[in-house]
Amino acid sequence: QVQLVESGGGLVQAGGSLRLSCASSVTIFSNYAMGWYRQAPGKQRELVATITSGGSTNYADSLKGRFTISRDNAKRMVYLQMNNLKPEDTAVYYCNAHRIMDYWGKGTLVTVSS
Repeated sequence: QVQLVESGGGLVQAGGSLRLSCASSVTIFSNYAMGWYRQAPGKQRELVATITSGGSTNYADSLKGRFTISRDNAKRMVYLQMNNLKPEDTAVYYCNAHRIMDYWGKGTLVTVSS
């Protein structure tokens, strides 16, 4: 059973930064593609960023240049650095692990005040 635990969310003013972390229980973490998704109130869950086992990254077009995904295979961690946050970034952010199946964390709330 894969367990993912997100942390690092909170309340931040517009223009500020946050770094989200996701700890994984995956035994062979390097075999999994990892990602961050978010769900704003009243909206569907959407892609934020993904990173393959080899380190290739993919971002939602609207977030390129502000968000950076990274991973530490030795620590079984994935991170999301979020800069220049905007009120529209307010959402619950979910960590995802993918290898044949998708696994999800419970999410961490990010609130950006104007």
